Amino acid sequence: MRWVWWLVAAVALVGVPRLLERAGLPPVSLLETGLLAMTPLALAAVGECLNEKAGLVNIGLEAIFMVSATVGVWFAEVGRSGYAGLFGGAAVGALLGLGLGAVSVYGRADQIIAGMGLNVFALGFVPFLLISLWAFPGIHVFPNELMVPRISTPVGQVSPVTLAAVALAVLAHLLLHRTVLGFRVRAVGEKPEAVDVAGLRVDRLRLLTATVGGALAGLGGAFLPLGWFGALVKEISAGRGFIALACVVFAGLEPLLALGAALLFGLADGFASAVAVTPGVKERVPFYFVSMIPYALTLAVVAAVIGRRRFPSTVGRPYARE
Repeated sequence: MRWVWWLVAAVALVGVPRLLERAGLPPVSLLETGLLAMTPLALAAVGECLNEKAGLVNIGLEAIFMVSATVGVWFAEVGRSGYAGLFGGAAVGALLGLGLGAVSVYGRADQIIAGMGLNVFALGFVPFLLISLWAFPGIHVFPNELMVPRISTPVGQVSPVTLAAVALAVLAHLLLHRTVLGFRVRAVGEKPEAVDVAGLRVDRLRLLTATVGGALAGLGGAFLPLGWFGALVKEISAGRGFIALACVVFAGLEPLLALGAALLFGLADGFASAVAVTPGVKERVPFYFVSMIPYALTLAVVAAVIGRRRFPSTVGRPYARE
């Protein structure tokens, strides 16, 4: 049956670009937008794969996107560089991930409730930050020179952060499956008591993955305004944190599969954006119908794979040393 899937992929590779051109949607432009949409999803999903491999769950990715986007723009304006903003977003994401990890590891809090609490907190905190920093709660437009510059490639303009996201997914895969540290991370998620008996600190390993996962999500959040949109709004994440979680479920905690899922969702988001702004197309297709495509795809994918994926035996459960 594998040859059938290869045949379907080949037909799609040849046929889809031609259909898009006939519909008035340039494939190169669609790919550019899809890669931009993929980038924050891939960064957050890869980080969360590492986090959940170690037994922790962070469903507060939406909050990290929102807060890191806001703080990232402020860092960019203070440092007069988009890269300074990316660093600031990653730093605040790391702090949020570390805080959530500490609450889960030492406070033994319910990780789902803690993550949802972080999401609710961000809904109020981000408008407060917008008012405090720029005296306007809705939108903030920063100078265009703070945008992270893109690189010209044969497939169009590509952000260096996109290339970094791909590289990080590969490195995360190698870390988990080719290194001693990766073996320890996987062991912490499956048998934390065995890791404890071996003389290793379960709490420190889990805090490490929580911090790294938060940093990658924070980098993705800062990328939203500084590498993609060119402006900051309080609803900038638009549910992308939950789509990143869907990528994690789809991938079964494997970073490379998470990258592929992020590309799939990114192309769906790019397609929706392209249809909504392309003259001659947007008049024929209802805007709200097109905008729901990424979210409908998320529900369909999660519903299709949720029962077929195996997760670490202690994921979401705090470890109590006896």
